[in-house]
Order: sequence, then structure tokens, then C-alpha cells
Amino acid sequence: MVQIKTPEQIAKMREAGLVVAAIHAATREAAVPGATTRDLDMVARKVIADAGAKSNFLGYGGFPATICTSVNEVVVHGIPDDKTVLKDGDIISIDAGAIVDGWHGDAAFTAFVGTGHAPELVELSRVTEESMWAGIAAMKNGNRLVDISKAIEGYIRRQPRPSSGKYGIIEDYGGHGIGSEMHMDPHLLNYVSRKRGKGVRLVPGLCLAIEPMVSLGTARTEVLADDWTVVTTDGTWSSHWEHSVALTEAGPIVLTSPDCGKAKLAEYGVTTAPDPLG
Repeated sequence: MVQIKTPEQIAKMREAGLVVAAIHAATREAAVPGATTRDLDMVARKVIADAGAKSNFLGYGGFPATICTSVNEVVVHGIPDDKTVLKDGDIISIDAGAIVDGWHGDAAFTAFVGTGHAPELVELSRVTEESMWAGIAAMKNGNRLVDISKAIEGYIRRQPRPSSGKYGIIEDYGGHGIGSEMHMDPHLLNYVSRKRGKGVRLVPGLCLAIEPMVSLGTARTEVLADDWTVVTTDGTWSSHWEHSVALTEAGPIVLTSPDCGKAKLAEYGVTTAPDPLG
């Protein structure tokens, strides 16, 4: 079942989304050489506590932390700990969520630790982020779920290939519905699959977490012995970007973006709906 939200429920999700945006801002600043991934988790916990919100990651399926910290070849679901010390030149994807009055927000970004990053890593993150925005721009009333998948994949495929030879669009993980739970129907692929068909029609009240994951090599992943950490099978580094988005009669609202996605979506000729919080 696909959950359709009322304007009042979307407003609550916007509140949760702003908590997630605050987590992103704080952890981006804290992601410096010498910091541990546990340090970042503690930063996120404080932001959530100060906002009077709840974590939707901590305890989810037994997950032991408040955020996911995925460094270099780790694609998603990296567990913060005291052993993983960030080094100059690392990249880290931080996935964070929050709950306000039972409604969820979820978003991720890729950060560069220190300096000296190879140009292909900078480009990898740019391509992944921009493919997310292309997908968000395709979230229009009357479109189908596959139109978002097509926009994400199409953007990536149009980019010049990296020196490693290709971009791998991760196959085993994708976006999802979000609302009164963090993960809900429908599942959103970041590529087009004929087996999946066109998917649901996009209508006002539909909320999705749109989250491409791209590597500098393979599209395949494996899960480590901790049953959470997902890595590329060839060891190539990857990037992960995500926003939670609500579709309204007036257009999309990027719930986890401070400006509702207004500036970025304007580049795609898309006007965002008014912020439900005014």
C-alpha cells in the first residue's frame, strides 16, 4: 500500500526534515581528519535531542547508532565506531533521519574529509548529487515512478566516463516511500528495469526518499559480517545522496532541504510548492 499524506502530515514531515538538515550541517562541519565516526554520531544525537525529536535509525532492525557513516568503499549502512578515524582524502556518506510526532525525515550526503581529493572523486559526488536532483525534478503530478528512475539513470549515463571506465549504479539498494515509517512502498530503483514496469502514478500526497548510490566501478555490493555494512565488491569508492520529497498540488517540496529545494530545482525549470511551515 502506498501512503498518501494530508497537507498537515506533510507539514510534520517538513519539521522532521529540518531536523535532518540540521544534522547534516553539524556532521559536515565535524567530518574532519582525526574525528572518529563515533564522534559524528554523538554530534547527530545532540542535534536530535536539542530539537526534541527522535532518531529513526537507532534500534531500527537492531541498528546500533543514530546515523550511518559510510567511508570510501562503503556504500551504505556503515556503523559509527571508535576505530574508524577519518583521514585526509577520505570521502564519507552520512545518512541521517529523525521523527517528529510520528512522521519521518531521511536524507544523506557525501562529504570530503580534508583536502587532496582526486578529481574523479569530486566528479563522482557531483554526478551522484546531480542525478538525485534530476530525479527530484521528475517528481511531477501525472508522471510514473519509472520517470524518476529514468531521470536518475539518464543523467548518470550522459556524463563522461571516469578514468576507472564507468559509473556503477548500485543495484541492490534504492529509494523508497516515507511517511509514518522510514521505509515504505514503493521501492524506487535508480535505473530502469523492464521487469518492474512503470510503477505507481505520482499524485499529490505521495512522499519519496530519492537516493542514488554510485561507485567508480561495479554496481554490485556485499554485506560484511556485521550484517549492516555494505561495500562494493571490487573495492571502488562510492557516493550516496538522498532527500525526502513530498509531491503536492502545487509541485514538489524537498522536505530535508533548508530552502525546500527551490534553488536547485529552479535549474531544472521546476517551481517548488510553498514551504508548509511558512
